Amino acid sequence: MIRVLLADDQALIRAGFRALLEHTDDITVVGEATDGEQAVELAATARADVVLMDIRMPGVDGLEATRRIAASDDLAGVRVLILTTFESDTYVYEAIRSGASGFVVKDTEPEELIQAVRIVARGDALLSPGVTRRLIADIAAKAAPGSRPTRYRIDRLTDREREVLAMVGRGQSNDEIATDLFLSPLTVKTHVSRIMTKLTARDRAQLVVIAYETGLVTAGEPAHRATGTPRRI
Repeated sequence: MIRVLLADDQALIRAGFRALLEHTDDITVVGEATDGEQAVELAATARADVVLMDIRMPGVDGLEATRRIAASDDLAGVRVLILTTFESDTYVYEAIRSGASGFVVKDTEPEELIQAVRIVARGDALLSPGVTRRLIADIAAKAAPGSRPTRYRIDRLTDREREVLAMVGRGQSNDEIATDLFLSPLTVKTHVSRIMTKLTARDRAQLVVIAYETGLVTAGEPAHRATGTPRRI
């Protein structure tokens, strides 16, 4: 059973999400928060697996709450799925940098939202249709030459791992990477796991950020085509 915490300052929206999620057999809502500070507290006390987090809330907003959850060793197993009416580049970029594992907009179809919760709960990363390309463009613009961070030690990676990281950065799934590199999906999964360990990355969403901020992938390179539904990256 996937334990979900709802964090949104609008009671009507929380009620709608609760009714939708609890209509499934494998998801239960374990709490509701009206601001980011309460969301952080309840994420621990309610033992949530996924926090469905609005960005714009009074006081501590969703981005700051996500940062606090991602930085807490006690909440290492909690995944944050950002839910907002905005698809702004800034929000996408900051949400992923803050530690969010997924980003969907509020006009997402009900079944797509349910699937998004399941994907994030499994430990995969997910972005809404079209968001991947905007995220990539925004990261590339911010990662100007000379200003790239040095905290990501990609020199620790093997040549194959660097190749896989670049493909993750372009938005390719394990199956797609396996096809392109003539490897098994299990082998690719192992490579991705080792990359995350070496770079101390929280999930695949952070790997996208690392790939662009280190210059491993640059602006102008083709991103994976967008689909009509949220997808894992």
